[in-house]
Amino acid sequence: MTHPGAAPKAAPATSGDRVPGLAWLIAAVFVVVELAISDRYGFQQDELYFLVASHHLAFGYVDQPPLAVLLARTTDLFGTNPTAIRILPALAGGAIIVIAARLAALFRAGRGGRVLAALGTACAPVLMGACHIGNTTPYDLLAWAVVLLCVATALLRDRPRWWLGAGAAAGVGLENEYLIATLIGALVIGILLTSAHRRVLATPWPWLGGLVALVIWAPNLAWQFANGWPQATMAAALHQQNTATGDYIAGLPLQLLFTGVLGVPLVIAGFIRLYRSPELRFLGVAATLVVLYVLVWVPGKTYYSDGMLPAVIAAGSVSAERWLARDRRPRWRHGLVAVGVALTIVAIVPNTLPLLPIADLHNVPPDKSLNDGVGWPQLVAAVAAQDAALTRAGQAPTSVYTIAYAEAGALHTFGGPYHLPPVVSAHNSFWTWGPGSASDQTVLVVDGLGQLRPYFASCRQLAVFNPPDQVQSDWNDVSIGVCTGPVASWTALWPHLKHYD
Repeated sequence: MTHPGAAPKAAPATSGDRVPGLAWLIAAVFVVVELAISDRYGFQQDELYFLVASHHLAFGYVDQPPLAVLLARTTDLFGTNPTAIRILPALAGGAIIVIAARLAALFRAGRGGRVLAALGTACAPVLMGACHIGNTTPYDLLAWAVVLLCVATALLRDRPRWWLGAGAAAGVGLENEYLIATLIGALVIGILLTSAHRRVLATPWPWLGGLVALVIWAPNLAWQFANGWPQATMAAALHQQNTATGDYIAGLPLQLLFTGVLGVPLVIAGFIRLYRSPELRFLGVAATLVVLYVLVWVPGKTYYSDGMLPAVIAAGSVSAERWLARDRRPRWRHGLVAVGVALTIVAIVPNTLPLLPIADLHNVPPDKSLNDGVGWPQLVAAVAAQDAALTRAGQAPTSVYTIAYAEAGALHTFGGPYHLPPVVSAHNSFWTWGPGSASDQTVLVVDGLGQLRPYFASCRQLAVFNPPDQVQSDWNDVSIGVCTGPVASWTALWPHLKHYD
């Protein structure tokens, strides 16, 4: 008996829906490559922040839910090094690649289309870069992929219980990053606006899935409520910082660029197929809404729309498979795919993953996620040198204040051998942890002289730090200074120093 919310059926789920071995191999190669080069540079700024936050476990933080921070505790098992914090992100990337192939199967692709979906997803620069870093993004992309897989299976294979899996994945995703709420809303609207699946919303299964998501998300919701909804402040700050004129102009081109050499044609073909197929149109509407949301609200965060990538590439792979088989002599068409892979290896990978020698980074356009991993031990050494010099001069610092969580994270991570005074910051969650018992009589200041100067009798610059080998990043020209003569204690000053971004 057909379920009342069922979509027009494709073929039933059989062994013909399986992910080919070659797609699994592509995913495995992706994971191996990510891990093999994971420690070539160093920690990215978010990772340094998460390492400290993982020792302040809570149900939420001012700028994110708790999951990614909790997963950063994997370094307790494997040591405090970049590879340890990047094992799970690499595995998440491999899982996304397999899911893309599975989605292609649900969309009626043959073996070649499923392999092409895996290959196109693996070659997307946004996935390579995201799964190289141990922050919220790789887990967010995985949560989106799982939700899409579960919803597509529920609708296209008439398996309503998969809505519960979608709800579980959405709930876990909300414990990692709130952006997945955009996907949930877009899917609901997509289903409402397309006739093929609209009736499913009259059945209990999608709502039960929503209830599962809400139950899983509840601890973090309660934390947000108890702490005055700081995420609303963060969202406003992100909007303000990512809506410059250049962000709007570059938004759509960058979204396409991040999909890669193979990804661009597959994404274009994917959107066309999603809209042409009545049973898939809800995904086309959802993907369009996600893209429009990013372009209108946070165009400077172009990668926010890339959670839809596995589904769109999977749909494009169905069309590409048919195109590749259309000619009696399709070698030249297969050759185009080979050229796309070759260009990815030669041009995309070296600028997305840490393959170049650090000494050569200043010769290529700066990539934030890569270049920001260079120089943290050297910055800590520079701060320690000023601490030692002040101590020899009889003016030993009683605390270290940093303007950004990254600098504070670096000092916490690498500062142990130098026996630095307590490190404090008022940036994001560091502000919520407070100054503790640190004294502000003599403050060694990293990049924050301008912020502290109104609250101290004397502030002066001691040195300027730049990363080694002329590497360009967000951490060039970092001032190191000292402030003395506070007008009040850290406790009294703390409310005036809070800044979220």
